[in-house]
Amino acid sequence: MSLPLIVLVGPTATGKSTLAVDLALTLKSAGRPAEVINADSMLVYRGMDIGTAKPTVEERRGVSHHLIDIAEVTEKASVAGFQRLARDTIAELRGRGVIPILVGGSPLYTRAITDHFEFPASDPEVRARWEAELNEVGPHALHRRLAELAPDSAAAIEPGNGRRTVRALEVLELTGGHAPVIPEWTYELDDVHQFGLALERAELDRRIDQRVEQMWEQGLVGEVRGLLDRGLRDGVTAIRAIGYRQVVAHLDGELTEQEARAEVQRATRRFFRRQLSWYNRDPRITWLDASSPTRVQTILAALD
Repeated sequence: MSLPLIVLVGPTATGKSTLAVDLALTLKSAGRPAEVINADSMLVYRGMDIGTAKPTVEERRGVSHHLIDIAEVTEKASVAGFQRLARDTIAELRGRGVIPILVGGSPLYTRAITDHFEFPASDPEVRARWEAELNEVGPHALHRRLAELAPDSAAAIEPGNGRRTVRALEVLELTGGHAPVIPEWTYELDDVHQFGLALERAELDRRIDQRVEQMWEQGLVGEVRGLLDRGLRDGVTAIRAIGYRQVVAHLDGELTEQEARAEVQRATRRFFRRQLSWYNRDPRITWLDASSPTRVQTILAALD
């Protein structure tokens, strides 16, 4: 009999990581071992702890977590590569009789893992040419170029996200078109159960602002300094993470520390609104009140 794949999604700061551990421990106490699989693209990087709100060893409470701290900040991440790693981990856990709990920070990553998801063509030379233009003109100017060529695709990408803009332009050049959304909601994996955590917008804004303040208190600026010494600037993916790119701009003298902190808060709010726009289109997600004390029981009841 196939073991369920539990998927926890929702905006940042809704408590997904804590719920995943609570759920795993409750399942274990009932004789059903469970382990957590990370689906956040930035938690894979060693040393990127504070700015990603990576769960500490203490916060994991003895529950095994997979696909955390598996890459250096100089390494490039891809959705296709992460899809393979996550699906292999899900199969390995199920093969051991362990229930996988996938915790997603990015709708693109969770969908790529659970759904029928084909990746469009890629060409290193075309990609390199667009990346060179990105370095020359900057992400906003390149995004305006995309908006001229494919306005629907540009509308789905944040103007400051140079990596996604480059990818859209690459696909557009290779295929003649770039679809920003996948029209069908079809699971590739068996027995998937998705649950989303929801909060009132005002409470979510408050939590995000508080989280960013805590990151500064915990030493985010020092963490970024240390990562720069380890080659953060050489990484294509890691340096673009929210929090890290703003602190780098501060350390480069482009922003004051106060401006950098405020920009992290704004960027995080923009990010969670994009997350919600993705998640709200998925009819398969069962939404739960993120502050409800009965969240674990509701999930377990849905599995029976």
